[in-house]
Amino acid sequence: MIEFNDIAKSFTSGAIKTEVLKGVSFKVDKGEFVSIMAPSGTGKTTLLNVLGCLMRATSGSYLFEGHDIETLNDDQLSEIRNKKIGFVFQTFNLLEKTSTLDNVLLPLVYSDIYPADASKKATGLLEAVGLKERIHYKPNELSGGQQQRVAIARALINDPAVILADEPTGNLDSASAKEIMEIFKSLHSQGRTIIVVTHDSSIARQAGRAIYLKDGRVDKEEVLK
Repeated sequence: MIEFNDIAKSFTSGAIKTEVLKGVSFKVDKGEFVSIMAPSGTGKTTLLNVLGCLMRATSGSYLFEGHDIETLNDDQLSEIRNKKIGFVFQTFNLLEKTSTLDNVLLPLVYSDIYPADASKKATGLLEAVGLKERIHYKPNELSGGQQQRVAIARALINDPAVILADEPTGNLDSASAKEIMEIFKSLHSQGRTIIVVTHDSSIARQAGRAIYLKDGRVDKEEVLK
């Protein structure tokens, strides 16, 4: 499903060039649960941005479902982000004045066709993550763990090919973090492809395979289950 071949990413500010990714190569098969583990400040967010088609690599090739990402224009990349990738962020990124239900429906606003059964589908996803009774609540009426569950439901609304989670438990207490990881495990058991980017080894080791980054490169890979 995903293939990184010698991906590099650098940033230039004036005469200063900073190399963040320095030739990253790995593959993720359909239905895998993979964690990408790296300390803060070592390029994992940049890697996630490239994975999520939010940023283009400086060099190397990125194949997503057989498509060479570097050959696609901005509109095509936007379509992949909207239809093929579900994002879950550390900070939830929910609209504070909008109901739980409408937050989940938000990605559909940018789709070509708004499904007639959209509200029914969103309600079903909220029920699946344990929030059936809170569909009309606003984010500030929910706990951090509940807000992250809303974010997961939102990530699923377009039935994406892959879910990318950036430090999904970083702002949660240990009990809430455990609940969120159980949801990811359940989604994986249903055949979902999940990639979790984290600096927390206890989170990384709950995936089926871990990819460890060091100094902008893949240091090692480990099969966990």
